[in-house]
Amino acid sequence: MFTIVEAGDPVLRQQAQPLSTEEILSESTQVLIEMMGEIMRSAPGVGLAAPQIGVSVQVLVIEDRPEYHLRLTEDELCERERVSVPFHVLINPTLSIDDAREVRFFEGCLSVPGYQAIVPRAYAVRVDAFDAQAQPITIHAQGWYARILQHEIDHLHGTLCIDRMQSCTLTSHENYKRFWQGKSRNEILNAFSAIKNTEILQDSPSILR
Repeated sequence: MFTIVEAGDPVLRQQAQPLSTEEILSESTQVLIEMMGEIMRSAPGVGLAAPQIGVSVQVLVIEDRPEYHLRLTEDELCERERVSVPFHVLINPTLSIDDAREVRFFEGCLSVPGYQAIVPRAYAVRVDAFDAQAQPITIHAQGWYARILQHEIDHLHGTLCIDRMQSCTLTSHENYKRFWQGKSRNEILNAFSAIKNTEILQDSPSILR
């Protein structure tokens, strides 16, 4: 039975292996995809990469369901540019940046349970990949969907969101709810800048890699 592995497990720091067409269509990969979907929804989460359940292959699943948005206000959904995304599978994805403007929001990870931090991500991306039937697909995404894609594809290359986070913003889920939930992006960034007495959270040249 697969379970989510947490930070510290070496599999999360490995370069995941790409799959051939035959491997994508194999029964084992199809079972893996089905299990990943179930685990992602049970967590619950909006994305899951195979290394997060201990399997070092380039497979990820994404689904941002409408019910996940109920805890956010319309203003918060608008600010994040967050919309529902149906379940889909990406295999051997390659990510390129369509719009490198940095957008900073709190971000969590199923493999780093209990914590989240502000992570800068590119505003818009393109992803070329294969679906579960080994057919080529191309996705152009912006806003929150682009953030999810960047987060999950990072997992396939041994990178966690804590590697990209602005460390002074690290917070427990409980303190996020207590101090930051419901605040606008600018309110949050200004507050952290005031706490640190610095402008490190203000707009700056791209640090994405």
